[in-house]
Amino acid sequence: MGQAPPGGDCNKEGRGMVFVKAGEFDERFPVICEWTTRPLKLAHAGDVLVCVVGATAGKINEAIDCAIGRSVAAVRPKKELSTGFLYHFLSTQVQFLRAKSQGLAQGVITREMLQHMEIPLPPLTEQQQIVEVLDRSDALRARRRAAFAELESLAQSLFLELFGNPATNPKGWPIREIRDLLESASYGTSEKSSPVGEFPVLRMNNITRTGGMDFTELKFMDLDASDWERYLVRTGDVLFNRTNSAELVGKSAIFRETKKMAYAGYLVRLRVNSNNDPEYLSAFLNTSYAKRMLRGMCKSIIGMANINATEIQGMKIPSTPLPLQREFARQIRTVETLKTLQRTSLAELDALFAALQYRAFQGEL
Repeated sequence: MGQAPPGGDCNKEGRGMVFVKAGEFDERFPVICEWTTRPLKLAHAGDVLVCVVGATAGKINEAIDCAIGRSVAAVRPKKELSTGFLYHFLSTQVQFLRAKSQGLAQGVITREMLQHMEIPLPPLTEQQQIVEVLDRSDALRARRRAAFAELESLAQSLFLELFGNPATNPKGWPIREIRDLLESASYGTSEKSSPVGEFPVLRMNNITRTGGMDFTELKFMDLDASDWERYLVRTGDVLFNRTNSAELVGKSAIFRETKKMAYAGYLVRLRVNSNNDPEYLSAFLNTSYAKRMLRGMCKSIIGMANINATEIQGMKIPSTPLPLQREFARQIRTVETLKTLQRTSLAELDALFAALQYRAFQGEL
């Protein structure tokens, strides 16, 4: 969220309001709209906001007092329908709304689509009971996500505790280049991937901003046996995203799986030598210091930023003792075990929440 853009017109009532800005589609305020020079409409607390245009069409959030642009609809319930009940119901309809919006240039959810949706309407007292059950379940999921986020940041805390901040090198480690830690640095395959094939293919979207791996969207390919050594990753390889937007170039993560997977051409595979542990290199590349250095190194080409394999190998890095790196790796394994437990618990809570939603709107709660 942000203030109104300089020179942007809005109606008198809108002055001093909070505006929802294009691209602000996250857990804090998952709504997307656009700045416009035309007078903006107002939404009020108690409305339910629906993103109605584009790839994120169908996303839902409860409103605060704010001005909205044309990519958002504010749905205002009548007195016999509670905001919470409407919010939870519309949250179950995201896929339905997206499917209805397909076939148009950007995917648009029209006023008519929303107005003609059928919604169960129990008495207000029952609506409130349903909302309380769903809110409690959703709060549990939020706490679990927050706990997982704490674990995500723990690796960096452990790194700084053991090795110090690489920006200042308080422990006085010798400084070397990343190439001195490597056995090899290789580009991935440029072969086209598809929905089927022998090997899953890791691409830039499979590396998260926080230095993890996300395997939810994979493509596949076949590889000749002669290309396996060149284009397959091993447990402990560090993958570096060499081409992406300026904000995302340089994403890095360690591959901890045992399954054979290929890696695509926008990634560089960094394989450490026997004198170093890959967990150290991966964590270093995810420090705020390294990310600042990488942003300074990248070159923009037709809207995309690029850092080649030679440049990443020339990056300066503290040379720390192998026993200390291995102690760090041991601690990271403990953190990863806890993260696995948290993921499992969150998946169970998500399944429970979905079941409660289904039962609620079938009149079974």
